[in-house]
Order: sequence, then structure tokens, then C-alpha cells
Amino acid sequence: MANPEHCGIICVDKPAGFTSFDVIAKMRGILRQRRLGHSGTLDPMATGVLPVFIGRATMACDILPDSDKAYQAGFRLGIATDTQDITGTVTAEKNAGGVTREAVETILDNFRGDIMQLPPMYSAVSVDGKRLYEFARQGRTVERKHRPVSVYSLELSEFGDGCGVLEISCSKGTYVRTLISDIGEALGCGAVMTSLVRTRACGFILDDCVTLERLQAAAPDFSEYLLPVEQLFLSLPEIRLNEEMEKMYRNGVKLGLDKLPVDSSAMRVRVYGNGGFIGTAVLDHDAGVLRVEKNFFLS
Repeated sequence: MANPEHCGIICVDKPAGFTSFDVIAKMRGILRQRRLGHSGTLDPMATGVLPVFIGRATMACDILPDSDKAYQAGFRLGIATDTQDITGTVTAEKNAGGVTREAVETILDNFRGDIMQLPPMYSAVSVDGKRLYEFARQGRTVERKHRPVSVYSLELSEFGDGCGVLEISCSKGTYVRTLISDIGEALGCGAVMTSLVRTRACGFILDDCVTLERLQAAAPDFSEYLLPVEQLFLSLPEIRLNEEMEKMYRNGVKLGLDKLPVDSSAMRVRVYGNGGFIGTAVLDHDAGVLRVEKNFFLS
């Protein structure tokens, strides 16, 4: 059973060279707790916001209302690699000296909004029960299907000598290195990602994050960095139950919507009782009842 004081979210500023799993393994040792999870895998070269879910908070991983991400990505024109980033093996080179800032900004218009992406071979996408990177490491390329993603904003913040920085806000599942590779292809010279910082995830930003070193130094008191699980759901409307309703709700009774102070247009809500945040619920308008989605209370 998870320690009550270790139930919530700690946002880690993931260091370069670590996989997301490496961060989880390190935190298991620091927190002395095994029930941990994370939202949104980052490549080893990437740094930035990695929300780590602790204890019962791990139940939130699959119901997050805000799964959009934001990144600051460095790129270099005139080169292509098998991994679509600077760490890979070079597969093509072309002189990009004539590419201007104006040309890059014009091309970016083609990559804003709803677009289709082909998952890179070096990725964790599964095909026939096997990860794509497993095929890639064997030198094999397999057929993949394009996937829809959304790029909400895409701005060129720096550019010079064939290198630049993009500020990106996008939907879950967007591959930034693929986005950069596709931009390079559209420019006719190729491009690779040279750096990646995730600046926002699950509604958290870099200012909410702590380094592993600071977390280690704080042991065994992590209260300064532990965020309540309800913070993940602040975008949902709230509903507060009286004592009688709370008792019924906690026992799995479906409450009638006609007896609840809730916005009739809402689809999901965060639920509170006398003791504070209980969990999330779904409004079944057809049946006229409030259905439990996930409960996070410890007793």
C-alpha cells in the first residue's frame, strides 16, 4: 500500500541521457516506493517536464483531461539521419546555405493545424506485437500507417547558419523529430532535431519541476515538491456532495443528476466531499446518473 504522504505528482525536470524509465527507477530508490508511473515518454536526449505519478495517483495516467504538450526544439538543416535526430547515423547531406529564415517560416504554415505523421522507425509504436525500434535496430524498415496529430502553434524563435529553434504546442502522440524531418524534406535539404526541451505537459510547466539531485537532497521529506492529484483535473467543473450523498457515492451508488448541482452540459467532473477531493466522475445524461470514473481516496 502506498504511503499517504507519498501519493500525488512530482514533476521532474528530466536530465539528458536518461530514459523516462531511468527516471522512474531512480525515483523508486529516492522515494522508497515502487508504485510509480509517468505521463509522456521522452527520448534520452530530451530534457524537461516529466510528471511522475505516485501511489494511487498512478490511476490518473489513462484519464488525463489535458494531454497536450509544448516543446522547444533545436534543429539543423542540410542533414538527415536514421533516427531523425543528431544522434543517429547520417543518411543524406545537402547544402542548405541558401535557405533563408523567410523560407523556413513560409514552410511552417504547412505544418500547423491537423496534419498526418508517419511514426519514425526509431519509436515505441507497435507493429505486429513488436516495437518499431526493434525492427530498426535489425536494419529493417516495416510498413507503417500515417497518424493524425494536431500542431496548435509552431513558431521559429531563432535561426541562423542553417540552425534554429522551434517553439511547438501539439497534441499527444506528436513526434517532434518527425515534424522537423518533414519540414527539412519540404525545404528540399533535410533536417534533424539537435535538442529538445519539453516545456509543458499535463498542465505543468518547467517552473513546476524539480531536478533529481534536489529531490535526492530533500529525502525523506518531499512535501515541498508533492502536488495533489486533483491538480491534474482543474480544467473539469467541480461538484460537491453533502455528507449523505458522499457516503452513497463512496459505496458505489449512482446519484441522480436531477439532485446534483452540476452543469447539465458537462461530460466529466471532479468530485469533492467533506474530506476534500474524491475523484472524477462521468455524467451519464441518457440514464440521468453520475457514474464513478476513478476514485483516489485512501479510506
